[in-house]
Amino acid sequence: MWRRARYSAATTRPSGRRRSSSPRELYEEKGLARTSIQDITNHVGVTRSLFYHYFQNKEEVTSAVLDQYITDFLEAMQHWHESQTALATDESLHSMVKIMRMVLFEKNTFRMALSTQENAALYLDFLNRFAAQGAEFMVTHPMVEQTKYGEQSDHLYETFYVLIVGLVSYLRSHPDVEDEVLIDVVTRMLNIEQAEEARELA
Repeated sequence: MWRRARYSAATTRPSGRRRSSSPRELYEEKGLARTSIQDITNHVGVTRSLFYHYFQNKEEVTSAVLDQYITDFLEAMQHWHESQTALATDESLHSMVKIMRMVLFEKNTFRMALSTQENAALYLDFLNRFAAQGAEFMVTHPMVEQTKYGEQSDHLYETFYVLIVGLVSYLRSHPDVEDEVLIDVVTRMLNIEQAEEARELA
């Protein structure tokens, strides 16, 4: 039996492991507006009646596709976290910025559609969900110990939420900004350099 949870999982696998018949692949090829429910059912290989048994509309499928982008980012960040201990802070931040650019702004028809005015509400929904899960990831990982917030628990989630929203929004409107600028913003906002100096003096 084809279940909704199973279908959602198929749309939320990392790009290298997702099914070739996933709606995400179809969205990236044709774009959001040009992909119909009939296109989705034909591509995945189910009937329209079965589609409507598990989904109310195309928007629910779109939501699952957006979740995959967030999952991709979180998995990339997990890999970054596991490897960044061997890197200097500057190298670590460079790799983090590159991950954000790659996962969020890799050009394809669907991602480009999120940048249009007609999909502004969808983009805001995606941004809020992305920031919420990204902030939760950062708060629950030891990376926080490198910042001035590592020794306190107040407003950690809110700090990272605002930082993520700001970075993504700025990248969206300034895609050609140099990585060094973004790294400087993160460093200043989190006082990473001051935290490192304090540890060295201790």
